[in-house]
Amino acid sequence: MELNQQSDWVARSLRSVWHPCTQMQHHETVPLIPVSRGQGVWLYDHQGKRYLDAISSWWVNLFGHANPRINAALKQQLDTLEHAMLAGFTHEPVIELSEKLSALTGHVLGHSFYASDGASAVEIALKMSFHSWRNRGHSAKQEFVCLKGSYHGETIGALAVTDVALFKDAYGPLLRASQTVMSPDARQATEGETAADVARRAAADVERLFMEKSDRIAAIIIEPLVQCATGMAMHDPLYLQLVRELCDRYSVHLILDEIAVGCGRTGTFFACQQAGIWPDFLCLSKGISGGYLPLSLVLTRDEIYQAFYSSDVTRGFLHSHSYTGNPLACRAALATLQIFEEDDVLRTNCIKAERLTAALQPLAQHDKVRNFRQRGMIWAFDAIDAAPDFSRRFFATAVEHELLMRPIGASVYMMPPYVLSDEEIDTLANNTLTVFNQVMAG
Repeated sequence: MELNQQSDWVARSLRSVWHPCTQMQHHETVPLIPVSRGQGVWLYDHQGKRYLDAISSWWVNLFGHANPRINAALKQQLDTLEHAMLAGFTHEPVIELSEKLSALTGHVLGHSFYASDGASAVEIALKMSFHSWRNRGHSAKQEFVCLKGSYHGETIGALAVTDVALFKDAYGPLLRASQTVMSPDARQATEGETAADVARRAAADVERLFMEKSDRIAAIIIEPLVQCATGMAMHDPLYLQLVRELCDRYSVHLILDEIAVGCGRTGTFFACQQAGIWPDFLCLSKGISGGYLPLSLVLTRDEIYQAFYSSDVTRGFLHSHSYTGNPLACRAALATLQIFEEDDVLRTNCIKAERLTAALQPLAQHDKVRNFRQRGMIWAFDAIDAAPDFSRRFFATAVEHELLMRPIGASVYMMPPYVLSDEEIDTLANNTLTVFNQVMAG
């Protein structure tokens, strides 16, 4: 009965659901897994088989599935207020969340504007930058700069500052042109170069562009420390310091996309803290709600906010989403921040990261692996001479070994929830090695 139920859910989904980031024909050979429940770092199907969620369900889940503390907060909120429009109204969860986030930036970024998904947050930051320059009399500043290999979402504005051909090329005619500069990806280091040297070269490329076109550039957008969707490309924090200085010198806004790398993922709550800088706009989503509900936001400075503050309605930021600042999503975020405070999560994550890095050493030293890298609670390595179907075969093989993993091309990565036990750390490391060996053997 369980097997029949399992296959029935798969068949019904394939008939009626168009799955994201998927060539649907691949599901003729690649398994589709119907999830029945989650607990901690594990997802379970209808047959009771379990899968260690090594990628936090697309990088969103921080403290495990069915977390009792987040569950309790949501149940309480559900009996009080499920939703109210944020235009003309406000409510306790969105106020408290905005105050706490501002405090986490030392009140440098004191205003939060809410949406639902990461791409929407990027759209908001781009529009705010452009519009604030216009309100201040600099209407020529309309262009945006992104990094080679960057990914910021798949709505039209976000896709325009994305540099991943697979996602972007089909929609080229719809997109506004942007400027692309060198990535600070440390894997580009030549013999004798350090990651900091690569960062300096990449920052010099930004300066060349700013010198030529800063009067037309509104903002540069960067995913700080780790460019995730291009294969977990990691860079030295020095790059952020240098670009912040350039933005100040040439009057260009700095947008930091911390949608995937914020909320403790890189070792500090905000990735940019490792560079000792703050942007003009900081985008958050994914982990901010603990992986429970869609929530995104843009944190920005008072001078940006003041550029819109006027008796003239056309100078206002008239962007909106129906579920902006949803009380349930904000309550999940508040519960998530409370766990950070109560459990000293950042310190605990350092200990877990050291243990998992040590457990992964057989992979780090594997003769078919290069560029083993780690930043906070993100690990990645590149397979040498990987076959064209490497990522799909790795996913399918990982499922057979109780792992949920989705390599990006030939780059295998792990971005697990923060609640891994020692036993689960060993399971993740050992099973990943087994899967890698099996896939590389053909």
